[in-house]
Amino acid sequence: MSGHSKWATIKHKKGAQDKARGKLFAKLIRQVEVAAREGGGDPDANPTLRTMFQKARDASVPIDTIDRAIKRGTGELEGVRYEPVSYEAYAPSGVAVIIETLTDNRNRTGSDIRAIFSKHGGSMAEPGAVAWQFERKGVILVSKKSSSGEEITEDDIMLAALEAGAEDVGDSGDSWEVTTAPGEMAAVRDALEAAGIGFDSADITLLATNTVPLDNESDAKKVLRLVDLLEEHDDVQNVYANFDIPDSILELVEA
Repeated sequence: MSGHSKWATIKHKKGAQDKARGKLFAKLIRQVEVAAREGGGDPDANPTLRTMFQKARDASVPIDTIDRAIKRGTGELEGVRYEPVSYEAYAPSGVAVIIETLTDNRNRTGSDIRAIFSKHGGSMAEPGAVAWQFERKGVILVSKKSSSGEEITEDDIMLAALEAGAEDVGDSGDSWEVTTAPGEMAAVRDALEAAGIGFDSADITLLATNTVPLDNESDAKKVLRLVDLLEEHDDVQNVYANFDIPDSILELVEA
């Protein structure tokens, strides 16, 4: 299993926890608002807003809450003005990290991010020092078992996904990982739905082009602890890292 596959699985599990705390709602609403401000309030004419709108609906954010976020973004309603700011850094063991935020105070957010890294064995990096190690892709995770308990095979996925523009289908343990170009993810997602194939998550994400192996429990815990702290920050929207934790070590950490 690739480092990203396990990372995506960890993030998916954590997403369920965030949803229970209401934290995911706040982050998704902020993403919708910024997408509307930058590209307009019509999802049909604004692909980014369309993607954010769908993510919010998948997380069961109420329609009227999404509509108000769109109106705040377009200026129809008053609201705090957020701006996207990204940071590049290194976690312990030389793991490359990219942090995407939406903030109304970049000085506060930058200071908070730096403090998290300095207190947990990491360091900030110059712009561009880390970004070259990642590429933006669409990633759809499909469970190997349907809701009725039937097995979903790689051939099932490939038949629907590749014809719709998917780049690859890989084994991600309990799930199949479908990779697409960012602009093709919506079409591939629609093709899977049309074929009656459900999915656990569908996101535009950053995939590492090379990975750093974390071969012992101590190193893995340090990196995952730092990532958890970053994701708990209200302004942080996404955290991407290029670690690869062996299954045996991941089981110890999760235990």
